[in-house]
Amino acid sequence: MPKRSMIPLALAVLIAIATAPCALAVPQAIAPTAAPAAAPALARIVILATGGTIAGAQPKEGGPAYKSGTLSVEALVKATPGLDALAVITSEQIASIASQDMSDFVWFKLARRAKQLLASPNVDGIVVTHGTDTLEETAYFLDLVLKSEKPVVLVGAMRPATSLSADGPLNLYNAVAVAADVTARGRGVLVVLNDEVHAARDVQKTNSTSLQTFVSVNRGKLGEVYYGKVRYFNVRTDRHTTTSEFSLDGLEALPRVDIVYAHEGVDGTMVRTAVAAGAKGIVLAGVGDGNATKDVIDALAEAARKGIVVVRSTRVGSGIVRRNIELDDDALGFVAALELNPQKARVLLRMALTKTGDIREIQRIFEQY
Repeated sequence: MPKRSMIPLALAVLIAIATAPCALAVPQAIAPTAAPAAAPALARIVILATGGTIAGAQPKEGGPAYKSGTLSVEALVKATPGLDALAVITSEQIASIASQDMSDFVWFKLARRAKQLLASPNVDGIVVTHGTDTLEETAYFLDLVLKSEKPVVLVGAMRPATSLSADGPLNLYNAVAVAADVTARGRGVLVVLNDEVHAARDVQKTNSTSLQTFVSVNRGKLGEVYYGKVRYFNVRTDRHTTTSEFSLDGLEALPRVDIVYAHEGVDGTMVRTAVAAGAKGIVLAGVGDGNATKDVIDALAEAARKGIVVVRSTRVGSGIVRRNIELDDDALGFVAALELNPQKARVLLRMALTKTGDIREIQRIFEQY
């Protein structure tokens, strides 16, 4: 019988472990802890200021009266805490006016500076501070002429900067948040007020003093922004910015287009006055479905025969003015504004007239923009 090994079992186990080709006997170096991921770089946003109530100041503390465009853009930025956590901010003063005094001169200056900035790799988006009275017109103009997917956001306020419970600081904060948000790219020019995000084409001012004045009456808002947090609900289907056929290249001025307002008993005097003043186009702010008295329609038809482009819109604030419903647009030589209110129809007609005077082509433009 073979002789048993006298090596104790525990010692045999230790010998086996020591002689086995195993890494357990060799201390291993501990891998260094991975460095935390770097925070994403902040967006670089330029604020272009034009004045307006958002920069307004009251001559008497607590009173309702104020002067628009009093404060500088630097003062607005300083009065808005937390902007430096949203973006790297630079600012420029384009104008210091109340927006009822907005003009083609300021439009061209603003659009051309915005174009330069958007072309820079060091700019991720633009915010434009603006008075609310004509904000929707400036926004739509920029929507037609700027060729960039980078966000351009217009913002204003209904209460001056010195007012009790001023709405400007939070509006500006939210506008910068939208401009800094990558999901705003490609959505066209946007308007941000009172926690809502609107498309430039669709939005309009609907109340003279209420904070909740900007409404996209036909298509609805694009989204909301709540203390810098942005959510979108809708997407645009119209042509704008990068798909627009319009630009300011080679232009020094825009054609004159006047708006004629329809009401009970109105005659054709304002139409004939517009023609005499050199208007290349006339927009009818019509009653109901873009209609007016027989005298006005006759005067507009005469203007159309002279080569002046006539567009029918409505004064009622919402709805669609379609072709050949109450009036025979084909016979009269008129264009139907569809969803655009008179002031927006005027903006689009002015841009269209830089391209063509053909009625069918201009109707095509109103159907696409």
